Order: sequence, then structure tokens, then C-alpha cells
Amino acid sequence: MNPADVMGLRRLMARTEGSRDITVSVIDGPIWLDHPAFSGQRVRQIGRNIPAACHFRGSPACRHGTLVMGMLAAKRNSDAPGLCPGCTFIVRAIFPENTPGEDPMPVSTPTDLAAAISDSISAGANVINLSAALTQLSSQSDQLEQALDNAAHHGVLVVAAAGNHGTVGSSAVTSHPWVIPVVACDPHGRLTPESNLGASIGRHGLAAPGENITSIGSDGKPGTFSGTSAAAPFVTGAIALLWSEFPKAAVGRIKLAVTGADGRPRKSIVPPTLNAGAAYSRMANN
Repeated sequence: MNPADVMGLRRLMARTEGSRDITVSVIDGPIWLDHPAFSGQRVRQIGRNIPAACHFRGSPACRHGTLVMGMLAAKRNSDAPGLCPGCTFIVRAIFPENTPGEDPMPVSTPTDLAAAISDSISAGANVINLSAALTQLSSQSDQLEQALDNAAHHGVLVVAAAGNHGTVGSSAVTSHPWVIPVVACDPHGRLTPESNLGASIGRHGLAAPGENITSIGSDGKPGTFSGTSAAAPFVTGAIALLWSEFPKAAVGRIKLAVTGADGRPRKSIVPPTLNAGAAYSRMANN
């Protein structure tokens, strides 16, 4: 089953490839930006210490960043979903290419993540995709909280992978009320057992497909990955497409339409599945 069918994304993707006026920031590992699927795309590289473009295409950081970027920015005729290739992109790398191991979700410190979020806001992002976890899940970094508060103040939406530890609880990111946490589900909409859950994740978040998602591999071949890192870009892409169709809409209206919030509090720790078709209908009918 095509992941787009699970979320009702086909309607949005048929209407638009995204607007160049909507800017998506990808905070992740360095990306193989020379891949033909990214040729001609509007990509701006920002950052301080870690280059946004890969030097070692075999590194786990390059592989992960390229897979995530491919889901969002690759051309529609590529191996990746190519959710919103018409948008403008910012690449802000936070994982160095010597990151060890093959963890499906790289980790970052609260301080580094706060800096990347602040840089993305300053660069003009409308929505930030964060397919990463914190090294200290219980850490309440003042800098990170301030960065997320600043995103809310500037109307920059933050979509964050909920994590793949199979635990109940929240991090300093997923507990923030402005963030949209994303858990992973299978092609039939059933939650994957590795996804982290929690009160704030259920209250503010969404589920999206995150099982064997095909995208752009950094080795020149199609690559697949799983987990909440793969699920988050579906929500980011839906937001970018929706905002492209309704460019004058207030950020709060976009967020409410995507999350399906109707004013009633959610009590479950399991969030609902993204329904992009319903989100479009909410925007079009209001």
C-alpha cells in the first residue's frame, strides 16, 4: 500500500508540488545534495560547524539526512515520495559524519538542537522537520525551551519525531505544546511498537507511516528506513503543501487543520493518524 493512501495525501500532492514561498528547514545529518533528484531544487545551506553537504556518502549521518531530505525535496519522478519539491529548503546539519553506529534515529544535545532551531528561524523557515532525538531525554534545557518558544512566537511550525525507544514519556521537545510530535504506523495505520508514546504526544501529535519507507540513498541506490524519523517528513510535507495552497492562512489555522484539533482534549497517549485530505477540506470550507 502506498503510504500516501494511509494519510489521504494524494489529493494534496495532485494539487501542488509546493510553493517556493514556503520554506522547509531540514535539521538532520549532512545531505548528498548532488544527487540528480535534487538538481534544480531551491536549497539553502546554513550552519556553523557541520557542513550541510556530505563529504562521506557512506556515513550514517549522510545516509539519514539524505533519506529524510529525499522524502521532502526529491523530484516526483524519483524513488522518494517527493512530498513538496516545489518548496524552498534550508539544510541545517547537526550530526557529524563520524557519528558511529546505525541507529535509525540520530541523537543531538539540547544545546546543539536549540542552536539549529534558532538558525532555521533566522533563515526564514516556515516549518522545521526534526527527525532526531535528544541524548538526554529528561533534560529540560532552558536554551531549547527558549528556541521552541521563539518558533511559536515567529509562527514557525516544528514537526518532531517522537522517538523509537518504545517507552511512555516525553522529551524536552515532544513535551513542548507548540511541537507536533510524530509516531510511526504501518501501512494499515497500526502503531509500530517502537514508537514512543506519552500524554503530550497523544495530545498534540500525529501518527504517519514509518515502516520501510523508500527514499534517496546516499549510495546512489534507493534506500529504505523505518521509525519515527521516516514518519515525521510526511507530516512536514503535508503542512508545506497545505500552506502552499492557502498561503495567507494564519499559522494557527494550519496547525489546527493538520492535527485535527477540534477543541476537545485528547486523553489517549496514542495520537490520531494524519489525514491530509481532511485537513485540506477544513481549510477549504472555513
